[in-house]
Amino acid sequence: MMKKRLARSRSDRKLAGVIGGLSRYVGIDSTILRVIFIILLIPTGFFPLAVVYGLLAFVLPHEEEAIR
Repeated sequence: MMKKRLARSRSDRKLAGVIGGLSRYVGIDSTILRVIFIILLIPTGFFPLAVVYGLLAFVLPHEEEAIR
């Protein structure tokens, strides 16, 4: 049995694949997560979520690297 791992998506990506990978990990459609992310950008003042996205894009491995 393969363990579920959080990784950036190579196939479901708009920028770095973070939300595509997160959607695969939690089992929610990536479009819904992208809409939620954009809606949350407005009340948080853009900066906190943009920093978290940038950090995840830097830290999370791609799907192929996570399989190894």
